[in-house]
Amino acid sequence: MFAGSDWRLAAGLVFSALLVTACITDVRWRRIPNWLVLVLAISGFAFSVISDPWVPGLGKAVGGLVVGFAIWIVFHIAGGLGAGDVKLFAAAAAWLGPTGAWRASLVAALVGGVLALVMLLVQRRAREGIERVAMSVSLFSLAPLGKAEPGSDRKRHLPYGVALSCGALLTAWIPRILAN
Repeated sequence: MFAGSDWRLAAGLVFSALLVTACITDVRWRRIPNWLVLVLAISGFAFSVISDPWVPGLGKAVGGLVVGFAIWIVFHIAGGLGAGDVKLFAAAAAWLGPTGAWRASLVAALVGGVLALVMLLVQRRAREGIERVAMSVSLFSLAPLGKAEPGSDRKRHLPYGVALSCGALLTAWIPRILAN
């Protein structure tokens, strides 16, 4: 996606810097600033319009944003993901287009699962995690996965913006990832 010219490489570095910044703020403060999401979205629209003819580029950016939002908003509604995470991914998907958004979502889900497992093991909460997944499956609901216990420490919960950013970065820099 970012190969082929110096300006594409520069755009890729901007994309990467914005997502790394989002990861840092998500890990440190469990927040992704709206200004960062806005810059990511606007630069994604600009990249899409410059790299493709104007109308198809705009369609690609809008399609990516809509698909990226639609995939992850369900998890926010269920309580398993913050609104900032959803906005971050939608903005990153404006760079990727609809197909890239699908691929990045799958990669992000895989990365998120690995990060969640590692975090549970490090915090010695694997049994609690397994119990919550089992309860979620038995109730046919995502709610048990996302709801924090009253008074629980937010720092113990996975900053999912990291997984979403990794999915977007891997898909952008390795465009054939998960390709046929």
